[in-house]
Amino acid sequence: MKKDSKIVSAGRDKHFTQGIVNPPIYRASTVVFDSLEHMHQASLKKADGALFYGRRGTPTQFALQQAIAELEGGAGCALFPSGTAAIAGVLLSFLKAGDHLLMVDSVYEPTRDLCDQLLSGYGISTSYYDPMIGDELASLIQTNTKAVFFESPGSITMEVQDIPKLCQIAHQFNCITLLDNTWASPINCRPFTMGIDISIQSITKYVAGHSDVMMGSATANPKYWRQLQQHSYLLGQCVSADDSYLALRGLRTLSVRLQQQANNALKVANWLALRPEVDHLRHPSFSECPGHDFYERDFSGGNGLFSVVLKPAPSVAIKALVDDMQFFKLGFSWGGFESLLLWIQGIDKIRTATHWDSSFPLLRLHIGLEDADDLIADLALGFDRFHQAISSAK
Repeated sequence: MKKDSKIVSAGRDKHFTQGIVNPPIYRASTVVFDSLEHMHQASLKKADGALFYGRRGTPTQFALQQAIAELEGGAGCALFPSGTAAIAGVLLSFLKAGDHLLMVDSVYEPTRDLCDQLLSGYGISTSYYDPMIGDELASLIQTNTKAVFFESPGSITMEVQDIPKLCQIAHQFNCITLLDNTWASPINCRPFTMGIDISIQSITKYVAGHSDVMMGSATANPKYWRQLQQHSYLLGQCVSADDSYLALRGLRTLSVRLQQQANNALKVANWLALRPEVDHLRHPSFSECPGHDFYERDFSGGNGLFSVVLKPAPSVAIKALVDDMQFFKLGFSWGGFESLLLWIQGIDKIRTATHWDSSFPLLRLHIGLEDADDLIADLALGFDRFHQAISSAK
């Protein structure tokens, strides 16, 4: 089945939908049973989608879980109340005191904070590695290294990792391989064919797609699915039926939204590449982006998120550029239908294995569904303010 057809049909089992196109919103805490035998049978099958208790899920959540697992190619999917909760839930499900975690240096900042501030207190140590590392990864694996965590492309600086090679090395040492797959969404790369054991996503972003849902997911291969399923339940992780419904509805248009936003982003990026203020782009489709060749090999499409690195400029000029935009809004998320712009500061302070020269300002752009020409005009006015601020400061 082709990708676009699978997006429309995934998770639409009649057992969940009762023949309705979209599964109803089943809100539930208590599930009642006809008899002790009925309750007993439900208990035996609760891990396989039998209605048992609201925290286990209802057909609304089951439909979303099935859809994500089918699209990513995993054995099962657990849902969490945010992407960060999904990352924390996975790490706490597989790591224990005395274990060592290898974490990519370009990781999402809250994930780094989780490792440094929470896991460390549980006796779990973390080492950070260069996202562009190759065979040298093997030298960083310790006797107690339990897992290797990837994020590709990396947060903010967009390095694309050589996931197949790094997974092969990790598996030689019996390490679990974990991937934050949010950028690709469930459809633009196949993590399990590359050697990933557990794929994590912020459903908040492109899957839900409308900036009104907080949710995360973790999809595991057969080897690790049951442990992930049981431990996420023990951690009390669950999501509402209403949010699951919204995520399912967003999922159905994921492909067309991603394609349009990717097209818009390329048009804006190509314009930015010619600007004299720009040093280089951090967009996986551009050859100067670290890991571009891996992106070409492993990904089937892009999206609207990329970064642009400017030539050194005073902060007053960057503030003038970012403030007073018409279409680009200031916001910390991405993946919705709207365009966002952030000036990312202090990257050098959240890197320990690699160096970042903070004299080159970095702007992260999320390109939405607005007309690309309007977005370009908005940026052009921003650069006019940028130069006016420099002139006024002299």
